Amino acid sequence: MLETVRPGGMSTNKQKIITDDSMSDDVFETEEAGLRAADPVKREPSPTGYRGYTPDPGLLAPLPSPDTDVPHKTILLGDSGVGKTSLLVQFDTGKFQTGTFSATVGIGFTNKVVCVDDSKVKLQIWDTAGQERFRSVTHAYYRDAHALLLLYDVTNKTSFDNIRAWLVEIREYAQDDVVIMLLGNKADCQSSERMVRREDGERLAREHSVAFMETSAKTGQNVELAFMAIARELKARKNAAHNKSSFNVQDYVREHTQKASCQACSS
Repeated sequence: MLETVRPGGMSTNKQKIITDDSMSDDVFETEEAGLRAADPVKREPSPTGYRGYTPDPGLLAPLPSPDTDVPHKTILLGDSGVGKTSLLVQFDTGKFQTGTFSATVGIGFTNKVVCVDDSKVKLQIWDTAGQERFRSVTHAYYRDAHALLLLYDVTNKTSFDNIRAWLVEIREYAQDDVVIMLLGNKADCQSSERMVRREDGERLAREHSVAFMETSAKTGQNVELAFMAIARELKARKNAAHNKSSFNVQDYVREHTQKASCQACSS
C-alpha cells in the first residue's frame, strides 16, 4: 500500500498521488483520466500508484519473518528532476516508466523486501519532493531515517552544486549515524550531455565520507546495487552486537562497481 503524505503533514491511505501539473519530473502515475478515456472499463488503481504495475501478491501479504517486522526507513533526496521517483520505480518494478509526469508533491512511500544472505530486510522507501517550497515537509522525515540516498543529475551541474546544501540540511535534521549514499543519476546519458564528471562525484563523496556510485534509472545500472548496499549496511548495524565481523558500505560499493566495470570492459 502506497501512503501519501500531503504538504500539510496529514496522511491518507488513498492511492492517488497529489501532483503539481505545472511542473515536469519523473514521478508516480497520476493520469487516471487518460486511462479511463483509453479504456471505458473501470480499472482498480494500482496498489503502488505506478502505471500498469501489479505487485507480487506476496509483497502485499503480512510478512511472516521476524527479520522484516521493523522496516528500515530510507529516503530519496535531491533537486527536482534528478530522477528520484524513476529510481524508486526501477528498483520496485524493474522497469523504467516513460511518459509525461508531474513533479512529486510532498512525500509518499512504498515498501520493498530484499534478501540479504539468509535473511530478509524490509525497506520503507520514501520519495520526496525536490522543490524548495516542500523542504519544511521533508525535513520532518529526516529525524527517524535509517538511510538517505542523495541524488544529483550528471547532466545538470546545478543539481550537483546543490548537494553540499542538501548535506548541510541532512547534518542538521537527520541522526548522526544515518547511512548516506551519494548517487549520480542518469549515467546512461551521451558524453556530450554530461556536465558532471564521475571523478567530481567521487571527490565530493570522499570529502563528506559517504559512499558513492553512478546510477541510471533508465537502464537499471547500479540501481539494485545501491539499495542492496544500504540493506546490507542496515542489517550489519542491527546485528552488530551479535556479530564480530564488520561491514563497510563504502568498501562494498567500491568492490562491486569495480567488478561491474571490469565485466563491461571484457564484454
